[in-house]
Amino acid sequence: MKSNTKLNRVSLAYKNTPAAMVVAFIGWVIKCMTGNAAFPKPPVPLAPSVPPDPTMPVDMTTRMNSLQAAITAAQDGGTILTSNKNAALAFAFEGLDANAFYVQTLCRTNLPLLLTSGYQATNTNHGQSALETPSITGIDNDTSTQLDVHLTPVANAVGYEVQTCTGTGAWTTVMFSTQARTITLTGLTTGTVYQVRARALGGSTGQSDWSMPGSSMVD
Repeated sequence: MKSNTKLNRVSLAYKNTPAAMVVAFIGWVIKCMTGNAAFPKPPVPLAPSVPPDPTMPVDMTTRMNSLQAAITAAQDGGTILTSNKNAALAFAFEGLDANAFYVQTLCRTNLPLLLTSGYQATNTNHGQSALETPSITGIDNDTSTQLDVHLTPVANAVGYEVQTCTGTGAWTTVMFSTQARTITLTGLTTGTVYQVRARALGGSTGQSDWSMPGSSMVD
């Protein structure tokens, strides 16, 4: 008799996001899985072993830091630096994928447990559809030179991209976040009015449409 039990699948939508978002996502997964008794031995370790163990795969923290360094270096352009960034991104995906399948194997029928890993589950009905557009529900300036942006969470999103602009200037990406409810923008200029917009990342198209902008002056 065929079982009616729904089997969970881990979403690999992080592959549809910008490289900087992948860095943020790795950091989130490391935070969620570290010390999580449900996932005692991920195939790719979360942090370097002490003392170093040359028989183990390169850990996720090292892969994350290498990707961040490659992204920073590639900002100056150049074929070699871009190639290095792409290689670091592929290496990061290799580790993320290995641990994703590990989580999926352990949580095939336990969605709440799967979500404690930091990974997202594929929605069998809507996982391949375009993402909904997030809405900005508030922008607070409780701390000098900072804005706290609050978004509506979007189902199946693996993260969020936030952009700002001032006056008639161009929109500039200033933050990637793995969660929506409070995204803190730092290093802003006092006395300046910032326009803010955001979009969700993941889904079948890689990203949602941009939200309607909000604005706030920074004290």
